[in-house]
Amino acid sequence: MLSWEQSLARAKLENMEKLRRWVIHRVKKVPFARVPCSSPFRILEPWLTDTAKIHYYTSQMEVKLWNDKREREMYENFAELFAIIKATEKLEKAYVRDIIPSSEYEVECQKLIAHFKTLSFTLKDTVPSVERFHDTYKMDCPAALNRLVTSGVPATVEHRAASAMSSSASASIVAECVQNFITAMDSLKLNMVAVDQVHPLLSDLSASLNKLSILPPDFEGKTKMREWIGRLAKMGAADELTEQQARQLHFDLESSYNSFMAALPSAGT
Repeated sequence: MLSWEQSLARAKLENMEKLRRWVIHRVKKVPFARVPCSSPFRILEPWLTDTAKIHYYTSQMEVKLWNDKREREMYENFAELFAIIKATEKLEKAYVRDIIPSSEYEVECQKLIAHFKTLSFTLKDTVPSVERFHDTYKMDCPAALNRLVTSGVPATVEHRAASAMSSSASASIVAECVQNFITAMDSLKLNMVAVDQVHPLLSDLSASLNKLSILPPDFEGKTKMREWIGRLAKMGAADELTEQQARQLHFDLESSYNSFMAALPSAGT
């Protein structure tokens, strides 16, 4: 089914081409069959809009983006990743401008982060660096990169108000933090130093620390985990920490754990 612009363009093409042939035939007195046929857009240029030209050309040719099913799936995944990054950027701006309630923001942000993690794992071979993907397609989404790659948790989780947490929930989160600290340190002792092994553990630890409102934003454990998560995000999933990096990470975890335990009595827990 042609649009009205395509129909108009084709009607003008047919009529003007007939007129051109008739004029050449009458003026030059040459047989009709020997009249050369040049591009009709040379005559129609003043009347056709750019949109009409595009519709005409695209209706005459088909451009294939992929050659097989595998390539098609790859480009569809690229489109999904592009959409997730763009959507996260819009969501972050809406939250900063207080356009969306915190509760709705957190739910939607968690969904986008979950989708992003799943898709990043799927594309780990074709898109080893999300930052490079972002720069290649000139996306200009710094807030999305910070939320998806560096932080990995919604802003509301990072800056949750103390009034939103009951004492029982606080005790539960303290236990969760302790467990995540110990799990991360034990994993390093067991020589689990691959990025896809270490990154989830540090993300869980960072998320649990950010839930605990008694800790200040500049708490040592929070800042060090953000730094390590950002560093790991720039590496490939199969990359491994060097012996020196693993030793430094274990030291940072142990130091942060001691600071965490020391902060609990002062908060009355």
